[in-house]
Amino acid sequence: MTATKKNIYFIMGVSGCGKTTIGTLLSKELNIPFYDGDDFHPEVNVKKMEAGNALNDRDRHDWLVRLNELAIEHPDGAIIACSSLKEAYRSILCNNIENRVVWIHLKGTFKEISERMSKRENHYMPSSLLQSQFDVLEAPDNGITVDITKPPDQMIEGILNQL
Repeated sequence: MTATKKNIYFIMGVSGCGKTTIGTLLSKELNIPFYDGDDFHPEVNVKKMEAGNALNDRDRHDWLVRLNELAIEHPDGAIIACSSLKEAYRSILCNNIENRVVWIHLKGTFKEISERMSKRENHYMPSSLLQSQFDVLEAPDNGITVDITKPPDQMIEGILNQL
């Protein structure tokens, strides 16, 4: 049996933890494309969040399936930023590619991330929904956990050392 290369990296965590920043930097280091999962939300989901309403499992399902398809479309590897808050969501995301996936969990406290979100501009996810994300977050048992209080270059160095 041949080993399969782990080359699909899901950067996960609650909104505001730095998924886009770290995904972009890691993409440059690994020379594979980066995709922000937020760009794949259907308009109805975006409008729901803009109105201050949290998404439910049903809202997320088709979005997660699309991100799984995106990963499958990249046999040479990809980095995808996606909150991936629950184990059930991660199961959808890695369907048929389980042996290729690495989970990278960007971890911070509610206070740290809330402060970051208060400084963000032009993002449809209001900070009022942050607590709902922490409420449903199921930290992964597998993968890499990264402390968001470190500078981005140190975060990337830590991730690369663990790959």
